Amino acid sequence: MTRASFWSALRARWKVLLPVAVVGIGVLAWLVFGVFAVQTLFIDDTVDEASPVFTAGPGASGLPSDAISAELASDMNEEMAADSVPVLAEVDQPPPEMGIEAEPDQPTESTEPAQAVEPVEPVVVTLVDGVFMDRSHPTSGRALVLNDGSTQRFLRFEDFETDNGPDLNVYLSSAAPDASVDQLGADFVDLGDLKGNVGPQNYEIPPDVDLDRYSTVVVWCVRFGVAFGSAGLTPPS
Repeated sequence: MTRASFWSALRARWKVLLPVAVVGIGVLAWLVFGVFAVQTLFIDDTVDEASPVFTAGPGASGLPSDAISAELASDMNEEMAADSVPVLAEVDQPPPEMGIEAEPDQPTESTEPAQAVEPVEPVVVTLVDGVFMDRSHPTSGRALVLNDGSTQRFLRFEDFETDNGPDLNVYLSSAAPDASVDQLGADFVDLGDLKGNVGPQNYEIPPDVDLDRYSTVVVWCVRFGVAFGSAGLTPPS
């Protein structure tokens, strides 16, 4: 084979192999970055949420039954503003004297202004809590459920850290924290996407969720069915 024919054959083969190589590289990049999201292992999603704000807390008495919504409070304010206040009519002439002797002035009782009732700040308590344990990835921190005496409850992570990964969600599972992956993912309540793999964060728990049953917090990778970390929730001692 001459040198010219060799280079001609090489160019012909390269024209065939180049598209295949480009497609192969594209598929590999999609698997690495799109499916397995390898880049997330090197990038932390850090959050720093303050303690949750309860919007359905007790009223000034401290009793849940006395709570009113913001909409109801606004309606009451508008209703009071709409009520007309009677105005005394002014007259040009003083009223005629009736001939009645005025009684000596009597001492009047001093009236102190009514003291404003200070609203009672709702007390936020920890219903249950637990410490994260490693599952498929190193995970640390504390999980606790907060309540202010109303029907609202929040799951809060403190000093939390785990590996980043694709499609991570927060589950409340009925299985034990050290149960198999199949058991952890069999019966659960999904509280939504993990907000960050590092830092404090809050998740509201639906009122109808029974924490006696769903007593395990799981950081769950939905895409691959993997538990990154878990924490059992028990009443604080």
